Amino acid sequence: MKGERRMGNGKLVMGDGEWVMGNASPIPHPSSPIPRPCFLITLLLLAACSSAPPPPDWKINAHNLLEAYGRHYLNGDTPLAERHFERARAEIARTGRLDLAARAELIRCAIRVAALETGACPGFDALAGHADPEDQAYARFLKGDWQGLEAARLPPQYRGILGGGDGQALVRHLEAIRDPLARSIAAGALFYAGRATPETIALAARTASDQGWRRGLLAWLEVQARRAEAASDTEGLALLRRRIDLIQTSLPTPGRKP
Repeated sequence: MKGERRMGNGKLVMGDGEWVMGNASPIPHPSSPIPRPCFLITLLLLAACSSAPPPPDWKINAHNLLEAYGRHYLNGDTPLAERHFERARAEIARTGRLDLAARAELIRCAIRVAALETGACPGFDALAGHADPEDQAYARFLKGDWQGLEAARLPPQYRGILGGGDGQALVRHLEAIRDPLARSIAAGALFYAGRATPETIALAARTASDQGWRRGLLAWLEVQARRAEAASDTEGLALLRRRIDLIQTSLPTPGRKP
């Protein structure tokens, strides 16, 4: 309903048929009803009640382009992913909405964090003054800037992670996040916060492997390889290097489709 925000189990729904970030997978079409309870974190969804009129073209286009950006980025095809993101940004720019432009940048940053690409989010930072408090808190969560961060500003599935715990406790919190992308984002945020453990790193690698996300899997395997090397685990390091070599044979190259 107009101006309403509903939060439960993680998804934040913005009123007026606006954007939603969620961990439901697969991502529904923008014209699909959004079920309760809501979830927060994957790519970018559109909140649309079943009785609402069809969303305008820019919303449908931006949704599809952002979903494609995430898919291609995690598959390791950066040029194709970036082309989709630029087109999505252009669709959003048609509205003149700085808050929506900020949210799209935040989604881009979250996907990069899932692949351990960066803890910075310059695109969002440039627009942060136009973002709502929940988006600002989420940006801090992604960067690992957790000092003084209000857990209540985050979706419920991340609040336990913010509270800390040993490796097994953190693994349980991550495993409770059913959506693979949301779990991978949380694991990346733990890494940037300096709170990752061997158990959370292993779970992140398994999650990326299960989904066939080459970029994320390579990043987590490299982390494990560095740890194995530091521990003089030559057998473990050799196995990790073989896995890395195998994945690299499948990476897209110019002129070849992934």
